[in-house]
Amino acid sequence: MKRTIEKDEVIIMNFSGVYTLEKFAHDQRFKVLDCTHLQGTDRYCDPEAETRIRQLLAPLPYTGIHFIDSGDFHYITKFWTDKISVPFNLLVFDHHTDMQEPAFGPILSCGDWIKEALDTNPVLQKVILAGPPTWMGETLPVEYENRVEFHPEAELVHGQGWRDYLGTHGNMPLYISIDKDILQKKACPTNWDQGQVSLNLLDGILKAVIGTEHVIGVDICGECSPSLDFLEEREEAAENDQVNCNLLDTLIPQD
Repeated sequence: MKRTIEKDEVIIMNFSGVYTLEKFAHDQRFKVLDCTHLQGTDRYCDPEAETRIRQLLAPLPYTGIHFIDSGDFHYITKFWTDKISVPFNLLVFDHHTDMQEPAFGPILSCGDWIKEALDTNPVLQKVILAGPPTWMGETLPVEYENRVEFHPEAELVHGQGWRDYLGTHGNMPLYISIDKDILQKKACPTNWDQGQVSLNLLDGILKAVIGTEHVIGVDICGECSPSLDFLEEREEAAENDQVNCNLLDTLIPQD
């Protein structure tokens, strides 16, 4: 990585309250944004909520590492990357394409935010989408075929072709977005169906990308959902906490 991310550049956006159960989030060097009071944010982001979130992010840098709660809030990546003013590529690790047509009209959601980013961000050059099942590649809108580079889950798991990606984008700044639903459920449970990528494999890929690309920022989502079973919720949060710590160790040099 050409720029070292420091501990005080970690920002945690707490929408569901799950981070109160995760030990890593209590590091005093991290900035925690309490978003639990915001309405109209769950899976879909209504215009009023979008305005308030953008105001919240306005004084904050897109650089560093941002934890953005469960996959229900993955659209937050669009708000962070909208702050980038130079041409960049976006690398998304996700078990889904997040390029669906909106189900309820022109309202931003966790299912269509990549499409919206491509449509509205003038400096976003290309999206590298890594991790969905192979068949989902056939669902990508044809009009985006020159701006979306698709690497299915099987390619990551079996190593076929993924390494050809590394180092092929020159010095173009790269923003990375990680949805933990790409991981096997035994690594950590999320609130969406999950893939078959191991934590060790994701860790290795991230290290390879960091070593060859100009990474300017990272965000991470995929926390578990609140549960009526408190013991189950604590157990799932602890597993996510461990994975988040692992990702931080990969992305930030050890003290």
